[in-house]
Amino acid sequence: MNLVRNDIRNIAIIAHVDHGKTTLVDSMLKQSGVFRENQVIADRVMDSGDIERERGITILSKNTAIHFKDTKINIIDTPGHADFGGEVERVLKMVNGVVVLVDAFEGPMPQTKFVLKNALDLKLPVIVCINKVDRPEARPEEVIDEILDLFIELGANEDQLDCPFVFTSAKQGTASLDIAKQNENMEALFETILEYTPAPEGDADAPLQVLISTIDYNEYIGRIGIGKIERGTINHSEEALIVNKLDPDKKDKIKIGKLYEFEGLDRVEVDTAEVGSIIAVSGIADISIGDTICPIDYPDALDFVKISEPTISMTFSVNDSPLAGRDGKFITSRQIRNRLYRELQTDVGLRVEDTDATDAFKVSGRGELHLSVLIETMRREGFEFQVSKPEVLYKTIDGKKYEPLEKVTIDVSNDFVGTVIEKLGMRKGELVSMTEPTGGYARLEFVIPSRGLIGYRQEFMTDTKGNGIINTEFDDYAPFKGEIPKRKVGSIVAFEAGDSTTYGLHSAQERGILFIGAGVPVYEGMVVGSSPKGLDLEVNVIKKKQQSNVRASGSDESLRLSPPKNMSLEEALEFIEDDELIEITPNNFRIRKRILDTNKRYKSRKN
Repeated sequence: MNLVRNDIRNIAIIAHVDHGKTTLVDSMLKQSGVFRENQVIADRVMDSGDIERERGITILSKNTAIHFKDTKINIIDTPGHADFGGEVERVLKMVNGVVVLVDAFEGPMPQTKFVLKNALDLKLPVIVCINKVDRPEARPEEVIDEILDLFIELGANEDQLDCPFVFTSAKQGTASLDIAKQNENMEALFETILEYTPAPEGDADAPLQVLISTIDYNEYIGRIGIGKIERGTINHSEEALIVNKLDPDKKDKIKIGKLYEFEGLDRVEVDTAEVGSIIAVSGIADISIGDTICPIDYPDALDFVKISEPTISMTFSVNDSPLAGRDGKFITSRQIRNRLYRELQTDVGLRVEDTDATDAFKVSGRGELHLSVLIETMRREGFEFQVSKPEVLYKTIDGKKYEPLEKVTIDVSNDFVGTVIEKLGMRKGELVSMTEPTGGYARLEFVIPSRGLIGYRQEFMTDTKGNGIINTEFDDYAPFKGEIPKRKVGSIVAFEAGDSTTYGLHSAQERGILFIGAGVPVYEGMVVGSSPKGLDLEVNVIKKKQQSNVRASGSDESLRLSPPKNMSLEEALEFIEDDELIEITPNNFRIRKRILDTNKRYKSRKN
């Protein structure tokens, strides 16, 4: 019996980073009556992780559900950053339609194109939501034209082109079908979702099929698989089989533990769930993304979306610096290895490989941000380790070396256009197009090797005085484009161990910019600053002033130090060279040379 679940709608909200997805979900939750009237609600309630809140970005896709009239709307809030595109690609298998959110000023951006292409390929109906229409510089009419052009460019069919447009202000909690006037609430958006998103349907009497698209983890009940019931009915405590299309040998007998459906921000335990529902299943130890739950006597695996390959890798290794083991709880290679392989269970865009060295592991991801979030998460959990400079992953095709290319979109004031074109040109970037969407600002599009972007973001922010916006997305692999000039700054390296002194740092700061202040433990081979001359300099930052009983007028005034430059993790990853590492601990991170001994380092350079 083919069952149409008119009481359910399953949608994903997809957009470029910072276009307001999470704020929109906040407003939808508030207006659907999920919260009590007197309940204190945090902004961006769906961004539950500490790192998500601090950075103001969504990293993991989240499930929630609201009720409008007699219909339950399951909503998936997805990341907007290209580095977490793997999260978006797989959750689209759970939904029957998407809401594409576009900023009324910025218009469609690289990630909008990426997620929209995935939705169109899966033949999902699209609702276009033009957000932030209350911005003073909003230009919704022009953005509509840009979106339709994008649909045509991506090969949308006639039904997809005939999509509805809703105009919203997520911050104010208003929506309207009229471009000129906002309503008082978001009912127009809810009505549009009910009207244009198909109800899920499937054979309720056929053998069970549940495709697991997301994995959550709870330290009390273990792994939780989240997916949509494609056909059949699932019951609490029934026996079933796990199969996987990509792994024909996987046929694990399991017993369904607890079953949950989503209500607001909570999971509600249920005894049974029917076709079309999005459910969470606990009690299955080996459940993975891409698995299909089906009856023991009818193994039938579902196809899973192919996830884009990683483009950047780093080496994670055991911390072997003189200050190792002071901060971290987890410092051994076994603990680091287990943690990295555990991350694979929930992050489909990540790859982890053992290397020839027992204490080092090659970790590959979608970009610098993807890997830096993993590093930051491990650091906060109490891990201590070292990481190398990010490297791009090359391919050999027909005997030729190919490298990944990125499509870069830059919004910048006309005053800085020349500088940006010059800098990216030196990094083998090719200018594809240049437009002026609004007065005084230009939009530049480049195609550039991924390695050309390593270390560029910080330089870009300096060049544009913090006013530029840079967005990237993976484009394709292309023949190797030749060598790119190295960075123009060198490292200031300590050559004695001890605690830094004001006297020692005062003479060192004349050579460049310092990364540390006085009273900081240092060791031989630790990088304590950057030198503008492009050469590494060895300095003694623990030197003390010789004491004597002679006093000279004016010479004994207190020495003044410039404030040290506190580098973020991303800045440090962009700064280091091939012969340097970053030492990561729960309380600190330090830049160091691979070879700490000054003499050995000098000999290795000569060889």
